[in-house]
Amino acid sequence: MCYVDAKNKNNNAEKKIMCRNVNLLSLYPVVCAALAIMPQVACADFVSDSKANLQLRNFFMSSDNRQPSAAQSRAQEWAQGFMLNYQSGFTEGPVGFGFDASGLLGLKLDSSVKRGGTGLLPIGERGVPDDYSRAGVTGKARISATTLRVGTLSPTLPTVLSTDSRLLPQTFEGVDLTSREIKGLTLNAGRLTQNTIRNSAGGDDFIPVARGSTGTQLSDEFRYAGGTYQLSKNLDVSYNYGNLKKNYNQQILSLVHRLPIAAGQSFKSDIRYARSTNEGHSNIDNQAFGAMFTYSLKGHGFGVGYQEMRGNTGFPYLNGTDAFLINYVLIGPDFANPEEKSWQLRYDFDFAALGIPGLSIMTRYIKGNGIQLKNVEGSEWERDTDIAYVIQSGRLKNLGVRWRNGTYRSDLNRSVDQNRIIVNYTIPLF
Repeated sequence: MCYVDAKNKNNNAEKKIMCRNVNLLSLYPVVCAALAIMPQVACADFVSDSKANLQLRNFFMSSDNRQPSAAQSRAQEWAQGFMLNYQSGFTEGPVGFGFDASGLLGLKLDSSVKRGGTGLLPIGERGVPDDYSRAGVTGKARISATTLRVGTLSPTLPTVLSTDSRLLPQTFEGVDLTSREIKGLTLNAGRLTQNTIRNSAGGDDFIPVARGSTGTQLSDEFRYAGGTYQLSKNLDVSYNYGNLKKNYNQQILSLVHRLPIAAGQSFKSDIRYARSTNEGHSNIDNQAFGAMFTYSLKGHGFGVGYQEMRGNTGFPYLNGTDAFLINYVLIGPDFANPEEKSWQLRYDFDFAALGIPGLSIMTRYIKGNGIQLKNVEGSEWERDTDIAYVIQSGRLKNLGVRWRNGTYRSDLNRSVDQNRIIVNYTIPLF
C-alpha cells in the first residue's frame, strides 16, 4: 500500500510516498467475527439487509499541456481500479448496530515519472509505483431515523464534496451524524480529521484551496453542520456550514426548484450563494453566487449558467474535493478566481427518447473574465464533450463506457487538451 505522508514545513506541503502491502480479503474475517459474537435473533436484519459489490474501473487519461519546450508537456496514464464494498444491515432493537467496509486497489498499466500527474496514480521518490491500495471500516449505530457513523466516510455535502472523478474515490476519517426524524428534513453534522485524496492510500491533513489566498496552512480538523428541507414536492432549500480550523469559515445557501410544464417538459432552477471568511492567519474573503437554469424537452436539456466571485480571494474548499460551484467543470478547474465572472451554455441529450436507452451526450462551453490575480487581469474558457453508454441487458448489463474530451485556454494558466476514456463495471456479490 502506498500513501502520502504530508508535513507542514514553512507553510508548504512536503510529501513523501510510503508503501506497505494490504490484502483486500483481510476484511472477510472481520465480517465473520462480528457475526459470530452477535445473538442470532439480533442478526436477522444485520444479515438480510447486507449487500456487497465489486466495482471495476479502467481509466485512461491524456493531457496535452501544449508546452513543447516545458519539462513535461504531456501527462498520460492508464490504470485499473478495484473497489470492494460491503454494507451490513442493522441489528434489531431500539439501537441498531452495523458496519461498512471497503477495500480499494489501483494497478498501474502504463505510466512514468515523465508522464505522471494525471491524478490516477501516486508519484513517489522512486517513481510511479506498480500499485497502491487502502482499506476502510465504518462503524454505525441507528436510533429511529438518526444514524451515527464513525470511521471511513465519503460525505457529499456542499461544504465537503468528496470526489470520485479518477481511479479510486476520495475518503475521509471522522464522525458523521445524519437525522431524518422530521418528514422532508435531513440534518447533518460531523467532524473530519484525515483526508485521503484519490491517488493516495493514506490519510493526510487538510490543505485549503482558494485562489489568491495567503497565510493558509495544513489543518487536522474540518467541522460541518447543515440541513436540507423539502418545502414542497418540487422545491428544496438547504443551509450548510463548514469550518477548516485555522483557515476559513463558510456558509452556503442553495435552492433547487423543478417546474413541470407539460408531458416531457420541465424547467429546473439551481441557485447557490456562499460566504467565506478568514480564520487564523489566512486572508480568505469570498462571496460566490451561481445559478443554473435548465429547460428539458423530450430527452433534450438546454442549460444556461452564471457564476460570480467577489472578495479578495477565490472560493475556498478542501484539497482533492469537488467545489460546490455551478462552473466547477472538467479541466479549468473551477472558474473561481478573485472577481471572476463566468457564464455557461450546456446541452444534454438522452437517446432513450429515440429508442436507444443507455446512450447520452453532453456538451458545454464556459467563459470567464475579469480575473484579478497577482495584479493581472485575465480570462479563461473551456469546452467539454461527454459521450456515455451503459449496456442495459444481458451478461454485461450495467457495463458503462464514457469518453470525456475537453479543451481549456487561459491568459493566466497553461492551455490543455484532454481526453479520458473510462470503463466501469459493477458486479453485485450479494
